[in-house]
Amino acid sequence: MNKLNITVIAAAIALAFSAGAMAASMSKDDYKAGKASIATEYKSAKAGCDSFSANAKDVCMAEAKGKENVAKAELEGSYKPTKKTRYNVSIAKAQADYSVAREKCDDKAGNDKDVCIKEAKAAQIAANADAKALLKTTDANQVARDKTAAARMTASEKRAAARQDAATDKRNAEYAVAKAKCDTFADDAKAACVKEAKVRFGQS
Repeated sequence: MNKLNITVIAAAIALAFSAGAMAASMSKDDYKAGKASIATEYKSAKAGCDSFSANAKDVCMAEAKGKENVAKAELEGSYKPTKKTRYNVSIAKAQADYSVAREKCDDKAGNDKDVCIKEAKAAQIAANADAKALLKTTDANQVARDKTAAARMTASEKRAAARQDAATDKRNAEYAVAKAKCDTFADDAKAACVKEAKVRFGQS
């Protein structure tokens, strides 16, 4: 496991997230059929490992189990496409790669084996970290969008309230002018003028 592998895994994680974002949810029947198919494929792959022996068989079993776990995670991602299920796909892939790489390290000895194990673990940690960072970034972006939307809503409400206050102030001022003009009348004529002004400018 080297830097190239770590980079490839990181790229695969990003691809998994972007592909998952476009995945459409599947029907319950398709989901059940998918689970059955995965179980069948795993059983077949596991049986195929019987032709190997020693560590080669362990590697084969790790590959079979890893593919099963990734397939299950991808199925869940298609059935319930969320940022969490897409994250789980990335984690499953990282774990599968690590398990296979770890088994392959058993073919080595001494320091070579120690280095191999550490490289395998480092690649898994890097992949998990990238997946987690992407998940957090997605969450952060959503929060930012929500906050921005809330800010826009608050600003819109404030603008509407300001416009309403301004309209009220203008109406009151216009009523004051109209009422003052009524002072040119007397008695019933003045009362009628004031009443008409109140109706026109919405005064109680």
